[in-house]
Amino acid sequence: MRGMNLPRRFFFVPGTMLRRWVSPWMLVALLGACAAQHATPAAVELLAQDRAALEALPGATSVLLQRHGQVMVELYTRDADAQTLHDTRSVGKSVTGLLVAAAVQDGLLRRDTPVFAALADVQPLANDVPAKLGIVVEDLLTMSSALDCDDNQALSPGNEENMYPQQRWLRWAVDLPTRAVARDTQGLGPFAYCTAGVFLLGQLLERRVPGGLEAYAQRRLFAPMGIATWQWSHSPSGETMTGGGLRLRTRDWASLAQLLLRQGTGPDGPLLAPDQVAALLSVRRSTPFRMEYGELFWRRDYELRCGRVSAWMMSGNGGNHVLVLPTLDVVAVMTRTHYNQRGMHTQSYDFMTALLDRHMCGPVAQR
Repeated sequence: MRGMNLPRRFFFVPGTMLRRWVSPWMLVALLGACAAQHATPAAVELLAQDRAALEALPGATSVLLQRHGQVMVELYTRDADAQTLHDTRSVGKSVTGLLVAAAVQDGLLRRDTPVFAALADVQPLANDVPAKLGIVVEDLLTMSSALDCDDNQALSPGNEENMYPQQRWLRWAVDLPTRAVARDTQGLGPFAYCTAGVFLLGQLLERRVPGGLEAYAQRRLFAPMGIATWQWSHSPSGETMTGGGLRLRTRDWASLAQLLLRQGTGPDGPLLAPDQVAALLSVRRSTPFRMEYGELFWRRDYELRCGRVSAWMMSGNGGNHVLVLPTLDVVAVMTRTHYNQRGMHTQSYDFMTALLDRHMCGPVAQR
């Protein structure tokens, strides 16, 4: 595991005659097993509460809680384990935000880059009107473009369900009609959740970054963060889906959250400039969902016994949540497969609230 600085060495496990080469991950597991043997009754009870809550949550597969970079809770259920690549659906949108921020920092893109002018290879466009030509990267990052696209409206022309049957998703997305929007004092239109817009950002990156989107993601983000395995989703014609469906391990989602918590610093040094992280995690839009929105990241509060805390969140269908809580120096990951079910996000919010409450507002919070 990169960034842990755990060398391979001969390691004696107390109570055994085992003496062998161990990897850093094996060392962590062995140390954890030894620690569990000496856990206090209160710690054992806390672990039992966490596991019972996880197993009772429909479709839950894992939960991971880290504070000060240290694991406090890591549990798996329903056949998942530490190596499982989880389909967290729209959580992957936030990775697209990270890649856009990296491309801006690298001078390959600007937030005011006109999107459709940069997709010259798919010209001419249907519905080619000034409103469409005026859409810039920032509009798509903040879900406030003039595209007639709203995934929460079944009859919206740009609803994502209309995209999936298409052979070429890009052709469908660039030909979408527009809606009339009035820009506010930030220069942004009203919020409308649009997966097609995030897919368009990926296609823009595909054309702007060296080697294409997936190679850039590996070189610029995954490899420096020690992320070794992942799976992208693709359209029938092979276009990379950047609007959701990226599969990573639970620990890798936590690593990306830690990158944000550390203001863009990865295991081996800076990856994103602090001003790029600030741009991603600054409130830009209000939403109809009792949350606010930055650049492909949500913001919401959690009411704990010991006070209200604010979190930036990557969120996806099924109740998948990845949290960054700067004031607590905490990141948390919840993976679930409870797709398209009423109340899925409320369930995950309640679960995370209770988890944080147990570990942040009791004796364990003094660790």
